[in-house]
Amino acid sequence: MSDTPVIIPRSDHPISRKWISQNAIRVLYRLKESGHLAYLVGGGVRDLLLGREPKDFDIATDAKPNEIKKIFRNCRLIGRRFRLAHIHFHDEIIEVATFRSSITDEESAVETAAKGPADALLPTHDALPVDSTASGPPGFAAVSAVQSSAHAERPRPPRMLKSGDGMILRDNVFGTPEQDAIRRDFTVNALFYGIADYAVIDYVGGMEDLRKGLIRIIGDPVVRFTEDPVRMVRAVRFAAVLGFEIEAKTYEALLDHKDKIALASPARMYEEVQKLFLLGEGEKTFQILRHTGMFGVLFPHVDAWIDTEEEGFPHIWVGKALEWVDTCVQAGRKVQPHILLCLMFGQYVEKKAARLRSGGMAPLDALDTAVAEFLAEIVTRVQVPRKVALAIREILWNQGRFEKTQGKAPLYFLRRPGFADAFEYLRFTSELTGERLELRAWWKEFIRAHPVMQGEAAQPPEKHAPAQARRPEGQKRRRRPRRRGPKPGTPKT
Repeated sequence: MSDTPVIIPRSDHPISRKWISQNAIRVLYRLKESGHLAYLVGGGVRDLLLGREPKDFDIATDAKPNEIKKIFRNCRLIGRRFRLAHIHFHDEIIEVATFRSSITDEESAVETAAKGPADALLPTHDALPVDSTASGPPGFAAVSAVQSSAHAERPRPPRMLKSGDGMILRDNVFGTPEQDAIRRDFTVNALFYGIADYAVIDYVGGMEDLRKGLIRIIGDPVVRFTEDPVRMVRAVRFAAVLGFEIEAKTYEALLDHKDKIALASPARMYEEVQKLFLLGEGEKTFQILRHTGMFGVLFPHVDAWIDTEEEGFPHIWVGKALEWVDTCVQAGRKVQPHILLCLMFGQYVEKKAARLRSGGMAPLDALDTAVAEFLAEIVTRVQVPRKVALAIREILWNQGRFEKTQGKAPLYFLRRPGFADAFEYLRFTSELTGERLELRAWWKEFIRAHPVMQGEAAQPPEKHAPAQARRPEGQKRRRRPRRRGPKPGTPKT
């Protein structure tokens, strides 16, 4: 790695502007016209170089977040750990980040101290809160502000903050393009594309690793994985989705420090789990996670269950569920997170419910308890939102409704909003286990014979309010006679 980048001119790389989002192009040119340096960065550049369609287009610039907000009226600033700007368009959000550096606040303090005590103690004009209502001679408000700041000024939160274990809690130290490239996670994600000369800029050897098909962490793998344990999960995801191998030192550090994934934010890990299993290579990702032991860190109870055998057969449910999801994603179907989690962990939850029923618990109570136990097992690692948890329970609840094929019950069930999700689960389970195939075929034919819109008639037909009788064609609506008031001059009685 060097501060002198490798410049790949337009003639030596395949990226064309016609493959880049027009909204991203607009943002790049707008920043350039405003006097700022801006590049297309990250996975978008990587995918364009590989001939893949990028999922999103991210931009890095030397403009600070507040400066970006002044340039774009459709800008929203988000995040505390990483301060980002989201530029909102009608059909797309372009994420813009300021170049960052790995410099710490301690190093920044050393630089400040080197300027001398006078410079260090003298507050800047922008930092003085002036009270326009204060009375007194000119300059009184500024002097008062300086005096009161020593006692009442709230300390500014640090731009760089790490935990005692070295994990980054806040990272808003701005820097140069070189520093920004070095602090990114993997070499293949640290390539820049500029619109000034349409060249690709490589500070970290990303082009070479792209040609070799390697996922390599930038810097010391132990330090980088300690700073952000989620990088280990991302390494597995990129390896599976791109068909790459994880570089030897990166892989060794991943095996040694995989338990630190448990320190990551459970809410953030929920988002990462979706990325792991909803990009069309979920089954391959699952196998790598199992091989490295990372799946056991994320889902320890489920992992232990998978390692056991039932009636002499291993549990293959999770892998088969992910194969099903991969087929849907690759066919262009969108799989919702609650469908993904229900398919992956449905059998595990149903086995729990069966044990509770055998102990005398009522069926619905047993299912409720089983779902609650499963969520309690994973909440410290992966925090599933309440809305998703309720949807999972609804899918499993509704499986018993498929047995009711007489009377008006099938049509009522068909019109319920959760029917499509429940039927997707029935299709998968019947195909995997070979059970309820006739029932699935009956419902498939019933659906074909009763084409209704999803969610139509959420109540049973007999409970609907009666429709108003229609007037015969051509008959005019009869108006009620208008009530007239007393004539003018008529005395009130």
